[in-house]
Amino acid sequence: MEFADVVRRRHMVRDYDPDRPVPAEVRERLLEHAIRAPSAGFSQGWAFLVLETPEERDRFWAATTGAGAPDGWLTRMRRAPLLVVPLSHKAAYLDRYAEPDKGWTDRDESRWPVPYWDVDTGMASLLMLLTAVDEGLAACFFGIPPERVPAFREAFGVPEAYRPIGCVSVGYAGTEDKRSPSLRRGRRGTADVVHRGRW
Repeated sequence: MEFADVVRRRHMVRDYDPDRPVPAEVRERLLEHAIRAPSAGFSQGWAFLVLETPEERDRFWAATTGAGAPDGWLTRMRRAPLLVVPLSHKAAYLDRYAEPDKGWTDRDESRWPVPYWDVDTGMASLLMLLTAVDEGLAACFFGIPPERVPAFREAFGVPEAYRPIGCVSVGYAGTEDKRSPSLRRGRRGTADVVHRGRW
């Protein structure tokens, strides 16, 4: 697929065919492309928790959602045969920039104008989303509620030093996908968001 087509076709899909697993070679391509994302100082402060078995996925949903009957969104999302949780590792960046070639002698977090550990992990996530489209798959990036992060950590033994920035669900599109009502707002054009030369 042409890259422009991949970008145009990328959208969040919220329903999956539960009977079609993601082929192993495609899963590995998703991860190989993710680690090609840029990272400040080549810190590569990310990790990816891959959940494929029914037991792993059920444990994820149990840890990250509330009790009670699942709503339509959750029912459709639970059909995804592959979940990848991208995690950012702030310490990798603070350590890297305290190395001699970077010129800082401490790990002072205030030097960072934005949390690049999260930014870079987000870029790795986007590469997974684009790769899914290129492979003919559907995918969605969604958040883990902050109050459910401790349960998620406990369920999978995730160290405190790693923060889940969300989750990427991947699979073949199902027949009941419901597009976000937010799309009715319309996409803002470049004339609305681009400022040339000055604001």
